[in-house]
Amino acid sequence: MPGCVLDSFALIAYFRDEAGADKIETLLHKAATRHEPLHMTEVNYAEVQYIIIRRNGLAGWETVAAGLVALPIAFHPVTRELADIAARLKASHRISLADAFAAALAKHRNCELVTGDPEFKTIESELKIAWLK
Repeated sequence: MPGCVLDSFALIAYFRDEAGADKIETLLHKAATRHEPLHMTEVNYAEVQYIIIRRNGLAGWETVAAGLVALPIAFHPVTRELADIAARLKASHRISLADAFAAALAKHRNCELVTGDPEFKTIESELKIAWLK
């Protein structure tokens, strides 16, 4: 299993116990058991942080951040190669830049992108998507 890439939608759903949280919990458990982490870009990490802060305040983020460190998720910095893939995806699809980075990491690692964000419907033909909804 090459692992899965989480976008911000998936991780927020997990922390807020929204639709699809159970699927993310299962993926996290499998990742921990197999010692094969899930993956996320630092860009998407920043997106999770600002969304949680806007919705739940800084104290809400601090609670999430404390739980995040124990999860089997490998955070990937932006490299020139990843930026090139994201830029091309953004230029050819109506997706946000953060979503383009999540898609770029999935494409680069040749693995599934886990999301419930309908914005990814426009890019579905270019990568494997595991839908939460």
